[in-house]
Amino acid sequence: MIATRDLSQLPGPDALRQAMQSMAMLDAILSPDWQGRYYSFNCNWSEREQMGSMRDGCGDDLHAHFGPEGCWIKGFAHESPMSPFRETPPKVWPGIYDTVPAEFAGCLKEPAFQIEAGTFCVWHRYGDPKWQVGAISYKNGSPDPDGSSKLLSPFDGMPGTYREWAEYYYECELDIEAVDNVFRHERLTSRLVNRLNPFVTLTDLEQDRREIGY
Repeated sequence: MIATRDLSQLPGPDALRQAMQSMAMLDAILSPDWQGRYYSFNCNWSEREQMGSMRDGCGDDLHAHFGPEGCWIKGFAHESPMSPFRETPPKVWPGIYDTVPAEFAGCLKEPAFQIEAGTFCVWHRYGDPKWQVGAISYKNGSPDPDGSSKLLSPFDGMPGTYREWAEYYYECELDIEAVDNVFRHERLTSRLVNRLNPFVTLTDLEQDRREIGY
């Protein structure tokens, strides 16, 4: 499992970007209604920035910012023991943002990322040997105190991980080879789309494909 206490299985920035684009593209194919999707990706967040996100519709979310410096991720697990809303007024758990590098300072001011609602934050600058996290004293008594295992583990870059989740969430059976084709960013064809969802066409997906950058 991937968590802030062990980020060794989380792909590097470029591989993570490709995985998040793939997951967003698969969600677009499986769920024509945007409101029903878990994963999304905007390749034109700004001139030099891209943004991947996850929202489960029940209060949990994750944002991944990709830019020239690398990748910065913030997550919020609303039932986590380290939730800012564990007390009144809400207070972010000490150490989560304290050592975020200057390269990602802009992320801490971005309203879309809702910094005040965060239970974990990790980052990986190009040139860093591995993912980084702040010096945090975790809440005792929970196997996943900040919710990072729940929210980060789906991003291991493995097609089978997405397939297992999607078959449960969308209540369907998926062709693992077709899922793998999308994870490898193979050209989106009518045949490939049909293997995943026969009720969606390439034309239906054009706007999503452009936004995702697939």
